[in-house]
Amino acid sequence: MKNERIVGRALAEVLPETDKWWFQIPHLLQLNLILLVPLMWSSVAGYDGSLMNGLQSLEQWKSYFGNPAGALLGLVNAAQSIGSVLALPIVGTFSDRYGRKAVLLAGILGVMIATVIQATSTTLAQFVVSRLVVGAAGMFAAQPSPLLLAELSYPTHRGKYTSAYWTLYYLGAILASWTTFGTQGYQSTWSWRIPSILQAGWPAVQLAFFYFLPESPRWLVSKDRNQEALHILAKYHAGGDVQSPLVVREMSEIVDTIKVEQAAKSTGWGTLIKTPGNRRRLFIAVSLGTMAQWNGIGVVSYYLTLVLDTVGITDPFMQTLINGLLQIFNFIVALTAAFLVDRLGRRTLFNFSGVVMLLSYIVWTACSAVNNETGSTPAGIVVIVCLFVFYLGYDCSFTPLLISYPTEIFPFSTRSKGLTCELLAIYSSLVIAAFVNPIGLENIGWRYYIVFCCLLVVFLAITYFTYPETRGYSLEQIAEVFDGPQAARDIADPERKLSKSGYEEHIEERVESA
Repeated sequence: MKNERIVGRALAEVLPETDKWWFQIPHLLQLNLILLVPLMWSSVAGYDGSLMNGLQSLEQWKSYFGNPAGALLGLVNAAQSIGSVLALPIVGTFSDRYGRKAVLLAGILGVMIATVIQATSTTLAQFVVSRLVVGAAGMFAAQPSPLLLAELSYPTHRGKYTSAYWTLYYLGAILASWTTFGTQGYQSTWSWRIPSILQAGWPAVQLAFFYFLPESPRWLVSKDRNQEALHILAKYHAGGDVQSPLVVREMSEIVDTIKVEQAAKSTGWGTLIKTPGNRRRLFIAVSLGTMAQWNGIGVVSYYLTLVLDTVGITDPFMQTLINGLLQIFNFIVALTAAFLVDRLGRRTLFNFSGVVMLLSYIVWTACSAVNNETGSTPAGIVVIVCLFVFYLGYDCSFTPLLISYPTEIFPFSTRSKGLTCELLAIYSSLVIAAFVNPIGLENIGWRYYIVFCCLLVVFLAITYFTYPETRGYSLEQIAEVFDGPQAARDIADPERKLSKSGYEEHIEERVESA
């Protein structure tokens, strides 16, 4: 059965059979449209990342702020990550205490305020402050968004939707790169102020539709608001039918799992290292976040101009054009991988990605050396080709799975905190890389790429030997992969006849009394 490969037998056997596409079913169409609100948040992060690449290519921006370079340029780029690291320790707690929606709203409003500060900057200090605020506010939206996607999505859509989350990073990157490409002809400060203003565009769209976004049913259950959770699941997963077998089964798994976790008091930060399964989850989250920034992507994501300079492409027009084309290519590849995540599986994508990135970086390094020593134009062209091949590998796994994989491997009680740890790993790595990468590129040039060739070998080994497959499990049943079959004794067990849970019996009693 096709659905069994995606969500497991327990949920697959209660999924309604239909010959319609999801967009032909009103409640699924409504759900998937409203999930665009949290889904779009990665576009804000993508806009920011590509924006800094674009601004660094503009002579107007460089001259206005005194041509920052080296460590000072590193500070400008690292400011956003520093703000993120400062905010993350409290974001996870707030998301569990006040709900996913409230924290997301705070992040949306915060980035809009930061945009005003950045667009009106008159000094580099003000610009850096705006970047700090963008980073801090961004975490208030970036952390709860994938949680909402995973905890609200229709079972068979969860993998694709959560994988598509970070894929939309490139949608924002495309807008930013082509905006700076279009404004480079302006001789005034509007050449960089206009792209800065448009950074508020995505948050404004999210804010316009925020009212219609429901809260996470799992968070509601954790606060003993089961009827509200039931209403949301019934409305968006079964067209309002609270007695739908699917809704009953989902509520059963959610209620029983959260009840077990709360009874075991497995909700604190210490729970992340309490059991072998949780330690493995934490290792995956932290290693994935670290690898995503130290596999070489940091060199081209924030310092593309420096990379192009090393192969003789110094014209701002060509630099901004290559940046724009690269973002379109990234978006197409990453979105394709997101749609294939349930068909190919997570491990296949991780391993394919690791091999492609490693091979492309080796060729990239060799051709950069030839170009540096001889000035060979063909070698420089091969470097640009390797840029695209490297991104092909990166976009097959690290883009769609960077957030979705850690989000699904943690149980509800530690999901918010586990994702927070991964985001800390990501942005801590970004802070370090933002200072180290420009210094390395400026001082040793192409030889700096050798470091990433070595790291990519290590990272490929880590994903191959320690990252398990999670396809074919519901969000609650993934615990079996890390904690063993005994972890699922209170939820659906596909290997034997399903025993009725307390919630299922409660629903049957209501039906009989009616």
